[in-house]
Amino acid sequence: MVNNDIEIIEKINCYDGFFKLVRYRLKHTLFDGGWSGELFREVLERGHAAAVLPYDPVNEQVVMIEQFRPGAIGHSHGAWLWEIVAGILESGEAPSEVVYREAVEETGCPVSDVIPICDFFVSPGSTSETTALFCGRVDASQANGIHGVVSENEDIKVHVVSLDNALDMLQTGKIRFAPAIIALQWLALHRDEVKTRWGIKENEL
Repeated sequence: MVNNDIEIIEKINCYDGFFKLVRYRLKHTLFDGGWSGELFREVLERGHAAAVLPYDPVNEQVVMIEQFRPGAIGHSHGAWLWEIVAGILESGEAPSEVVYREAVEETGCPVSDVIPICDFFVSPGSTSETTALFCGRVDASQANGIHGVVSENEDIKVHVVSLDNALDMLQTGKIRFAPAIIALQWLALHRDEVKTRWGIKENEL
């Protein structure tokens, strides 16, 4: 396969399980002209994701979740991470549909409106995965308990914290999940704009 910038000489499916691993042999154009030598690169393919930061603008709270992550095994801070709601897109599913569905599955708290934040590559040196990130309006009083899909062995603990406390946790390094970091930083910058969009008045606070 050849396009103007990349020549894929060979593509091999190395593994197809919970994730899919593909090995490429390729060449690409160089900034100063000409072509690179042949490169061999393994790419992890697991689909694309959507994530949402559930935000209660009336009570100034965010809904976060905590769950085990095998990629964090051996980390000094442990393998249970503070995260925001996220899920993988199914065939034909829009990112906004994912966050509406996953918010209920993971927190028991429905999202009533979403604001797009950004789309980003998770780690493009090794995976094709992208994440569509949103901020979603919720009534945080509805979020509590332990959730998750039993057939997928999910064990998700829900936390409702003030936005200011969440930002403090961000500063102290307790939150280490990239979508949560990006979303919280975005909300810190756009809090007033979000409240205005959702029609929140001072007398409601």
